[in-house]
Amino acid sequence: MSASPLDQEPSLTRLSSAQLTQLLRRIFIRHGTSETVAQVLAENCANAERDGAHSHGVFRIPGYVSTLDSGWVNGKAVPIVEDVASGFVRVDAANGFAQPALHAARALLVDKARSAGIAVLAIRNSHHFAALWPDVEPFAEEGLVALSVVNSMTCVVPHGADRPLFGTNPIAFAAPRADGPPLVFDLATSAIAHGDVQIAARKGERLPLGMGVDSLGQPTQDPKAILEGGALLPFGGHKGSALSMMVELLAAALTGGNFSFEFDWSGHPGARTPWTGQLVILIDPSKSAGQGFAERSQELVRQMHGVGLKRLPGDRRHRQREKSKENGIAIGAEDVANLYRLAGE
Repeated sequence: MSASPLDQEPSLTRLSSAQLTQLLRRIFIRHGTSETVAQVLAENCANAERDGAHSHGVFRIPGYVSTLDSGWVNGKAVPIVEDVASGFVRVDAANGFAQPALHAARALLVDKARSAGIAVLAIRNSHHFAALWPDVEPFAEEGLVALSVVNSMTCVVPHGADRPLFGTNPIAFAAPRADGPPLVFDLATSAIAHGDVQIAARKGERLPLGMGVDSLGQPTQDPKAILEGGALLPFGGHKGSALSMMVELLAAALTGGNFSFEFDWSGHPGARTPWTGQLVILIDPSKSAGQGFAERSQELVRQMHGVGLKRLPGDRRHRQREKSKENGIAIGAEDVANLYRLAGE
């Protein structure tokens, strides 16, 4: 795809994935990241936008920029990878972003999983501000099963409580299958992702009931009331709340990262990224199911379709990915102009 941002319809610009990645890379470098960090973050954001995950794509760039400009995160941090056990890797992200820390430890983690059958990666002192599925999907493309959890800033009221304590605390899972792309899901343990609330507020849209409360703890459908002193609710009541608690324990207590309530960014105006931790669990299914796991996954998919299921987790994302490859990534012209401004161009 060779579309140019200079020859587009007035309200919409289409960029190739490579074009968008390079533009985002220039933004990150201009605002203080190393080239390595810029490339990892740019690919992450561009892939989210390519796949239609708009709340974690271009929408996130102003937040990255304000965070870097505030000095809250070290955009040039060099992760410290520690080989601590036969199936355990630990990484100190050095107050940098989590994705470069994962990138630095990836080869060692995969080697350990293929050797021992399972391996754990514990990332601490890190900032995660992106979708979680891009962290796990590449492992499944290599035939591995991956599970990851990350906690975020306090914005969710535990079930039965009256004040926020947990983060949105997403869980992502990826598994290979024989006749199609990996089975991947990425879900927040809150009733709605924080980024989707921000998008709804920007568009002036109302939310369904059960998503959040206002500053007085009363149910609200106004996204601005949730963002301005209110809080989100967990999905599924006590069930989502229990999963969110589990994420705090795995992503923070186990890794040595901060709980969602433990960091204070008040001295860094403009900071947006939670300073927490991330856990990745990687499994080599060949150690248990031989080479048949992907076929077993495919059989499960056939049975799910057989009982009437029309859409699998990740289907919409993969359809959008193909459309973006064919037609380019569609972005509002005003948003693209803003990206060039942030890049100093």
